[in-house]
Amino acid sequence: MTEPARSPANGSLAAAQGTAPEPPPVAAGPSTSARLEPDTETAGAASADVAAPGAPTHREIRTVYIGLMIVMALSAIDQSIVSTALPRILSDLGGVAHLSWVVSAYVLATTSTMPLYGKLSDQYGRKPLLYGAVGLFLVGSILSGCAQSMTQLILSRAVQGMGAGGLLPLAQIIVADLVPPRQRGRYQGWIGAVFALCSVLGPVLGGIITDALSWHWIFFFNLPLGIGALAVIALTLRSSRAGQRGARTDYLGAALLSGGTACFLLTLTLGGTQLPWTSLEIIGLAAAAVVLAVLFLLWERVAAEPILPLRLFGERVYSVGCLVLALSFMALLGSSTFFPLFFQVVMQLSPSASGLLIAPLAVGIFISARINGRLLLAHGRYKPAQIGGISLTLTGFLWLTWAAWSGQALAVMEPAIVLLGLGMGFVTPNMNVAIQNAAPPADVGAVTASSSFFRSLGGVIGVAGSGAILTNHLHAALASGPFAGVLTPEMLLKGGAREIAALPPAAHDAVAAIYRHGVATSFAVGAVVAALALLALIFLPERPLRSTHR
Repeated sequence: MTEPARSPANGSLAAAQGTAPEPPPVAAGPSTSARLEPDTETAGAASADVAAPGAPTHREIRTVYIGLMIVMALSAIDQSIVSTALPRILSDLGGVAHLSWVVSAYVLATTSTMPLYGKLSDQYGRKPLLYGAVGLFLVGSILSGCAQSMTQLILSRAVQGMGAGGLLPLAQIIVADLVPPRQRGRYQGWIGAVFALCSVLGPVLGGIITDALSWHWIFFFNLPLGIGALAVIALTLRSSRAGQRGARTDYLGAALLSGGTACFLLTLTLGGTQLPWTSLEIIGLAAAAVVLAVLFLLWERVAAEPILPLRLFGERVYSVGCLVLALSFMALLGSSTFFPLFFQVVMQLSPSASGLLIAPLAVGIFISARINGRLLLAHGRYKPAQIGGISLTLTGFLWLTWAAWSGQALAVMEPAIVLLGLGMGFVTPNMNVAIQNAAPPADVGAVTASSSFFRSLGGVIGVAGSGAILTNHLHAALASGPFAGVLTPEMLLKGGAREIAALPPAAHDAVAAIYRHGVATSFAVGAVVAALALLALIFLPERPLRSTHR
């Protein structure tokens, strides 16, 4: 599908004239401002890769990319760095009943604000929105670090999440502005690789900072990174003018979408854990989510500038792509969430050892994301790699289900975790490129941010679903077993690995077996969801990747 040339009038980065690009090194990606040299990776596409005059040089892309990688590091690290500090936060601030909201408030705010950032960046430009997202994230970090009560910390984390909702989508949107789709896979691959690496480093950094200083500094740690990112972006990213400047912002649509998403996520977060599924509160939240969703759809049909244009779903690449991303992350996050629990309770390993055993997941993502960019550049096709990637993920889930259920050793399970990472590294960057490639220039921000929204929403549903599966399994196993009436699911779920390890040997072995089968069931559900993603991927159209922004 073709699209008109990008210009300052349609929201792309304003191009400065003049500087000739330097030859791009292999690791950093090709220049978008001159004809590509026919090397081993680009021989098939070189003849068509003439960019518009005044396009950014490779050096400019590289320097902007440094700032974007710092932004990505902020987003990825902060999602996981808090987990290891939660026990220390609890001892200082109290409020055990609200401890989970330190994480939930951040996730709710992040997911709910993603579509708003994308649409506003189409209207007002990328740079102002990125400034606002990073600035709001840093304000939330300062407030979180200074919190003196659990309520203050939860509210501050919500502010931080509102800023974090723009970090990942805006980084991907700016890459789309700078680099044509044919070369974009390499850069998107780096985004996935950095995100995976920082997600693994987060818990390690959280433990080190908390032990060396205090939990307050895990939030203050964001300040130098954020200020550095703002400085690099201010010096290197050219100003952008919005193609829809003067258009009315769909604040009502944003409020309906954010409210409906928040109610839906609260239903998943609270239901079956803090409140029964049949309680009036959960039923009320679910009903509110449905009503707000219906009102949102009705309003978006008549809004002048809808926050999520419903016409986008008429493009099969977009609709199928969002479905595949949601299902993929539903499977991955829903199952990988219980890796630490499995290693600590069933395998009786320490928290630090369990963290290291999850690292192969990030290693797999890093490897495949880097390979993926080269495949896109060489062949210009995104669907074969995604089919192969989801097939690897499905194989990994089936392998883990068998290994967990039959009690196999760690050496048998670790290759399956690598397969999960390898598979996801081929899916996410490819799908982002495919969706952006099929979108008109005026909608690049909206499609990028909304696809991130659906991906994040799928992950939250996966985590909540796996938690419900494990809880129901514990209820069923303890209701009729030898420890019925002595041990309850609430005691085990709230007690944690240390309390379970302190049980008498017979009780510990029985509980470990229950957990092993429960987690194996969640792996099996992950395999089913991955199979659904593979089925959906069959209907994804294969569109030629454009070698220029035209």
